[in-house]
Amino acid sequence: MEARKETQRVLVGMSGGVDSSAVCLMLLEQGCEVLGVTMRTWDAAPAGDAAEPAYVVEARRLAERLGIPHYVADEREAFRQQIVKGYFIREYLRGRTPNPCVVCNPLFKFRVLAEWADRLGCPFIATGHYSAVERCNGLCYVAEGEDLLKDQSYFLWRLGQDVLARCLFPLGGMTKQQVREYLARKGFEAKSREGESMEVCFIQGDYRDFLREQVPDLDERIGKGWFVDAAGAKLGEHKGYPYYTIGQRKGLEIALGRPAYVLKINPEKNTVMLGDAARLKASHMLVEDVRWVAPWDESLDARLSVRIRYRSRPVPCRVRRLDDGRWLVHFLGEASAVTPGQSAVFYDGRRVVGGAFIASQRGIGMYLDK
Repeated sequence: MEARKETQRVLVGMSGGVDSSAVCLMLLEQGCEVLGVTMRTWDAAPAGDAAEPAYVVEARRLAERLGIPHYVADEREAFRQQIVKGYFIREYLRGRTPNPCVVCNPLFKFRVLAEWADRLGCPFIATGHYSAVERCNGLCYVAEGEDLLKDQSYFLWRLGQDVLARCLFPLGGMTKQQVREYLARKGFEAKSREGESMEVCFIQGDYRDFLREQVPDLDERIGKGWFVDAAGAKLGEHKGYPYYTIGQRKGLEIALGRPAYVLKINPEKNTVMLGDAARLKASHMLVEDVRWVAPWDESLDARLSVRIRYRSRPVPCRVRRLDDGRWLVHFLGEASAVTPGQSAVFYDGRRVVGGAFIASQRGIGMYLDK
C-alpha cells in the first residue's frame, strides 16, 4: 500500500465496487481527508433522467457510511460521442480491434478526476487500479502491481506526467484476495463478496450485438463477405468483417475439417483470412503513435519487453524507429495474434517505459531485411 505523509486531501474515483471502496477505507486509515467522485459515462439500463444507475447509488451509500463528501460527474454525452462512437465503433469499422480503456483513461477517467480535484482543492487523486507509480530521475512511471493476475499497468501507458505526479494507487502492493479480506475485516462483508466489474464498462454481452444496437444499419452498410485462405481463395461466406478479430477461432460458423483462426481482416475488400495457429505467430510487428516516458535511449533496447494484449506475458524485444514515424518491433520470444488497434506496452522489468498502438502489418516484409 502506498503511504504518503504529505497527503492530506485526496479525491477518489468511486465506482461503487470492491476496489475503489477499499481505497477509500485505506486512505481514511492513513489519516487522509477523502472525497469521492463517481463518473457517469454509460448507463447500461437507463430508467429515465431522474433515475441513477446502481453503481452511483452504491458509491453514494458507501460515502454516506464513511462520512465523506460524494459527487457525480455526468460525462455521458461526451463519452458516447468520443469513446463509443468516435473511437470504439470507428475502430471496428476500420477492421481494427479497439482498446477503449487505454483511450478512456487519459481522455475521461483521469482527466475528470484531475479537474474535479482542482475544483475541490485536492492535491492527489486515487483509484482502485492494481498498479504502482515509481519516481526516477524526475519522472513518474507506471509499474506493475503485485497481483500479476489483476495488474492494470497495461491500460495506463497514455497517462501524462502531470496526472501521474498526483496519482495514488493504494492497491498496487496487494492481491485481489487480500483486498477482499481487508474489506471483510472492516465490516464490509457483503461488499467483499461482490463480483468483478465488466472489462468494457459499456458492454454487457457480446460486442457484436452492441455494434448492431449502436449502428442499426450496420449489416446493410457492410454486408456479407468472404472468408479466404492465404492465397486468396474463397472458403465460404462470413457476416461482415467488423464481427471478427485477429486470433478468433470460435464463432466463425464455417467447417473446414480443421481448426481455423482469423489471420487478417481486410475492410476494403470485406474479406477475413483464415489459417492455422502457426500462421498467427509473428517475429516482428509495426506500431504507431509511440510514446516513451523519457526520451528514447538506445541503451534501453537491451532491456525491453512488450505486451501486445492485456494479461499476455511480456515478450523480450528490440525496437527500431522507421523513417515514417512508426517503429518496428522485433520479438525475441514467441508472439502470436498481433492485432491492429490493440496496445503494445513496453516494459523495463516491471516498469512501463512506453507504449504504442499496433499498426496495420501490411508491407512489413520490406523492413525485415534492413
